[in-house]
Amino acid sequence: MTQLPQRKILVTSALPYANGSIHLGHLVEYIQTDIWVRFQKLRGVDCTYVCADDAHGTAIMLKAEQLGHSAEQQIANVKAEHEADFAAFNIGFDNYHSTHSTENHELSNMIYGRLKANGHIATKSITQAYDPEKQLFLADRYIKGTCPKCKTEDQYGDNCEKCGATYSPMDLINPKSAISGATPVAKESEHFFFTLPEFSDFLKGWTRAGHLQDEVANKMAEWLDAGLQSWDISRDAPYFGFEIPGEPGKYFYVWLDAPIGYIASLKNLLDKKGEDWYEYWKPDSTAEVYHFIGKDIVNFHALFWPAMLHSANLRTPTKICVHGFLTVNGTKMSKSRGTFINARTYLDHLNPEYLRYYFAAKLTSNVDDIDLNLEDFIQRVNSDLVGKVVNIASRTAKFINNAGGVLATDIADAELWQKFVDAGETIANYYESRDYSKAMREIMALADAANEYIATQEPWKLAKQPGTEAQTQAVCTLGINMFRALLTYLKPVLPALTADAEVFLGETLSWNAPVSFRAGEKINEFKPLLTRVEKDKVDAMIEAGKEALAAAAPKAEGPLVDEPIAAEIDFNDFAKVDLRIALIANAEHVEGSDKLLRLTLDLGGETRNVFSGIKSAYDPKDLVGKLTVVVANLKPRKMKFGMSEGMVLAAGPGDKEIYLLEPHTGAKPGQRVM
Repeated sequence: MTQLPQRKILVTSALPYANGSIHLGHLVEYIQTDIWVRFQKLRGVDCTYVCADDAHGTAIMLKAEQLGHSAEQQIANVKAEHEADFAAFNIGFDNYHSTHSTENHELSNMIYGRLKANGHIATKSITQAYDPEKQLFLADRYIKGTCPKCKTEDQYGDNCEKCGATYSPMDLINPKSAISGATPVAKESEHFFFTLPEFSDFLKGWTRAGHLQDEVANKMAEWLDAGLQSWDISRDAPYFGFEIPGEPGKYFYVWLDAPIGYIASLKNLLDKKGEDWYEYWKPDSTAEVYHFIGKDIVNFHALFWPAMLHSANLRTPTKICVHGFLTVNGTKMSKSRGTFINARTYLDHLNPEYLRYYFAAKLTSNVDDIDLNLEDFIQRVNSDLVGKVVNIASRTAKFINNAGGVLATDIADAELWQKFVDAGETIANYYESRDYSKAMREIMALADAANEYIATQEPWKLAKQPGTEAQTQAVCTLGINMFRALLTYLKPVLPALTADAEVFLGETLSWNAPVSFRAGEKINEFKPLLTRVEKDKVDAMIEAGKEALAAAAPKAEGPLVDEPIAAEIDFNDFAKVDLRIALIANAEHVEGSDKLLRLTLDLGGETRNVFSGIKSAYDPKDLVGKLTVVVANLKPRKMKFGMSEGMVLAAGPGDKEIYLLEPHTGAKPGQRVM
């Protein structure tokens, strides 16, 4: 094994906002980070992992007000929930703190003071939207109105989700405060700015010096080439946060003190040990600092944060490790489909080790999104963990137990065992570079080799033959050792499973040297280590997710959440659409299609052939003789299966939830729908 240099590493994950629950999308990051930290510690590296709740901002102040308690109580409640969820997923923070802390207050004031002393703080008067009822300046997300470009209603104050237009809040048509419903007014206020453009040259060099993935550095180059703007770091009272020193009624914007919270959490930890946080953050520190973050907050971490640190005469991060988003079943997490799953909902139904492994099998060092495909999730966990890894121990342990629980003293197949030893460095390099999916593939290839060996040797048959006790013991001893090696390599991903296996093995698995062959020692009785993922548990989780979200936010549920109403049209546009009553004269399956039915529609003297994607919800024979509504003047569309001469109207999210529009009795084929 290559001699590892002495390393001292600080690792952080992005700070979860103290205004809501942890969900599976968040866990992509914390699981990814925890795996990397556990790997470093397993290799003997001095690695410290800190995090904190991001506890400041208007949203928290308003949420506390809504719930009828103080902001301090709000963040304390959420912090307790977050810590419980993280612990259940075996996220091993060395310290979990809060940005609303004495350490963060002290450090934020110190860093701001240095920025100001260095001439990097400027003031200017700006005009903002103001809620005259709440007496509160409104961030863009707290203003809604009609898009000035496409006229779509209920759009936020900075951009339109329908047409993508960007604008200022006061450009909205009929703007309203999302807090009080009042019409915002324009009001001037003095704000404080960090002079970010002065750091353009520094950042152009820093972002290309290996601190970022290439695709992230390229994205930052777009910002830099377009020209940086000074960064507004202040907010007006009322605001829950730290007041700017010497500036009554002015508060640090949450994104100034949030990243300083990384240092504050470290300081809180090291103060208890009598150590100095500055050893990690001084300009000439030899320690390494790694930030794991999502791609949505890259600009704060790769532009604002290193520029602030540089101005404040502190070191910058060694690496910012950026990951993509999580999709579920190939689409954005959805509340109506139940795939917007909170951590606690998952924990109520499934083993957290399943998700840790599945994410590891998908994660790379790139910024790509990863997909939690629930069918693949079930198959992969059952196949890899239960069917391959745990199966090795379950197939061999009983024969060792029959031999008094003592392992053999010789290696049955030295060449095969050496493959397990040699793979350690390759797997370690994949972990180090955060290419977990490659590490998992390498480990599962070893598991396949182990199972193939055991299947070939057939110890269950050997054990029945007289005089083969020693051979059976040797074969199964190799099986147990291959299992030991696999669990050593999987320990960063599966800490709970490994801990249970260590009880069976009677040892603590270590990886700061090549895996050794254990011989002639006693092991304990084997007990089942992991059960299969059952589909009904996954289905129950999805249903529980729907119910939990409905209970928590009943006003935010419903079809309009996932599919907002489209842009307004005038009556003349609507009048162009000719809707007619149609009688379904015949309905039949379409050969070669798993979605379409062929409908023969009688429009009262004219027959139309229409293909409709309603097969998952309807049996053709149940449709014959029913009335429905068809878009009669839709241009015919040539399809693989023939010409479709219209479109029948239906509602619902899809699959079995499709509901064909059916007029009241009395409507006649061919009548126009007005």
